[in-house]
This record gives sequence, structure tokens and C-alpha cells, in this order.
Amino acid sequence: MFRFANPEMLYLLLLLPVLVGARLMLAWQLHRRLAQFGTPRLVRTLVPGFSRVRPWVKFSLTIVSLALLIVMVARPQYGVAEVDETRVSIEMVLAVDVSNSMLARDIQPSRLERARLFAASLIDAQRGDKVAIEVFAGEAWPQMPLTADRAAAKMFLGQLSTTSVSLQGTDLSKAVSLGARMFSSDETGKALIIITDGENHGEDAVQAAREAAENGVSVYVLGIGSAQGSEIPTASGSLKDNGGNIVVTKLDESGCRRIAQAGNGKYLHIDQGDYAASALRNELSQLRRTATHTTYVAYNEQFIAFGLLALLLLIVEFFVLEPQNPIYHRWGQRLFRPAHSEKILTR
Repeated sequence: MFRFANPEMLYLLLLLPVLVGARLMLAWQLHRRLAQFGTPRLVRTLVPGFSRVRPWVKFSLTIVSLALLIVMVARPQYGVAEVDETRVSIEMVLAVDVSNSMLARDIQPSRLERARLFAASLIDAQRGDKVAIEVFAGEAWPQMPLTADRAAAKMFLGQLSTTSVSLQGTDLSKAVSLGARMFSSDETGKALIIITDGENHGEDAVQAAREAAENGVSVYVLGIGSAQGSEIPTASGSLKDNGGNIVVTKLDESGCRRIAQAGNGKYLHIDQGDYAASALRNELSQLRRTATHTTYVAYNEQFIAFGLLALLLLIVEFFVLEPQNPIYHRWGQRLFRPAHSEKILTR
């Protein structure tokens, strides 16, 4: 079966007719300007080596090469093959807070958006590790089971919003309890990574983290937000409480630290820099890694053939000169010169 892994890239082919139209317009304008000097035959005598064909040959080679490169980027695939792969990995569960307080913008562009970006970069950095995703607010729900498919994980991250959980609030105990149950039963290192602003409205989060650590799960809490706090933007303005007062949400670092300590993990603060990311990767590198053998079916990539063909055409285009080649032109005149002209020249 033939398919494209990135079919949306084929829309770039729509640029090719635009380029061809622009080239035709330029050729028409050039023809009009040259017509002011005389007939085409006269103009060719004034410009030795002028070729009408070679510029179009170069342009055609460029257009075909560009089309092949676009197809290459779209990743054509044909046929399937069974792939055996052995990975040395750990298991991670990313628990992302999607309560309304995560809409605050004391961390740009918002707490929730920054949490998504952080989680996506972590998934890219931890290549080969298995990852699962859960969301929580007043309750916790699994979003994706453990998988090594990074593309799928980032797709699920991109869909997270404050509407992912219907019951608002922030119950960290439920997030810890659910996350601890999403791991496998083997001896692989297990990391529960909670991204939250720490405004815990539930109870027993510290006890839940302690129980998770007893079961071999290390709990890492990544605080996001500022201690000064920020308003929560909504479609109708800043969020207000029942008394009509504007709600200000603040990062509760002390609560986050207690949960991380009870969970045999570490607390880190996410800001606009990359310290938290590098520190977390260093912590994860110390967890026990085990080898897992997996067999899966993968499509055979065919983009290399298109890339090589495009490269070959570009090399040919580079060596095709727009003026006539003087050597070829001289030999062509000798080969195709009429016989009666030679008699005239010998007289």
C-alpha cells in the first residue's frame, strides 16, 4: 500500500503553478522589450550565443526538482516490514493540571500552554522511554496509556484544555493515586511527573505520594506560576468568586515540596528558562533502566529515492548554461551547414 506519512505537505505543490505562471509572465515581458529592438532574428544576431531553449530547460529542471523535494518531505511510504527493537527505558507518567487556575498568565503565554510545551520537550528529550498522560483538576482521568510513540503523546498533549476535566478544583491526591496505578508491574524505573500550580483543594496528597514511593514510584512535582499570583482570564473578564472579588491564583511551593519529598522525588520550578528541564532529565537518568523487546510493523520509507533524484536534477541544472555552449554551437554549425554554403566559401 502506498501512502504519505505527512500528506499535508503536498499542499506545497500548489506553489508550482504559481511559479510557472510568474515565469511565463517574465518571459512575455522580456519578449515585449526585445521586440522594441527589431525582429527576433535580428536580436539573435546582436546577442551571440543567445538560446531560447536553455533557460526553459533550466527552469523545468528546477520545477521538477522542487516537486520531488516536496514529495520527499511528505514522506512517501510503500510496503510494510516487521521491526524487532530492543529499548533500554524507564516509564514516565505525566500528570498535567488542567484546572482554571492554569489559565493564569504570570508564566507566558499561560501556565497551561507552558506546561504543554515543557511536557512535549521532555518527551522529545527522553527518547525511547515509555510515557503515559493523565489530566486532573477536581478529579483525575487517564488520557493515554504507557507507550513509546512520542508523536501520539505530543498529539494528546496538544489537545489538553481546562475542559478536559468537568469537575474543577485541584485534587493532587487523586492525581498521585491515579498516576501510580498507570505503571506496569516490572522492575523498570518509574517516574510520576506532576505539573501543577500547587493550589491543592483536596486532602492526603502527601500520604498518596508516600504510598507511591513505597511501590517504587518516584514522584516529581513541577511547580508552575509565581508566588505573587495572577488573575485568571476568562471570556467575560477576570474570574471572580461568589462575593464578586477577583480571584488571584498563587503558586504553592511549600505544598509541592512536601509532596515531592514524601514521594522520594524532587520539586522543581518551571520558569521561562531551561533549568527545570535539565535538572529533571538529570534526575530521570538516575532511575533504573531495563531492556524491553518489542516487535511492530512499520512502513518502508521511500523518500530517499525522491531526494536523490531531486539532487541529480539540480546537479544537471547547475551545469546547463543559459547561453549556447560555444563548442557545441561550432560543431553544430559544421555538421548541419548546407553543402552549397561550403562551395560559396571556397570560391
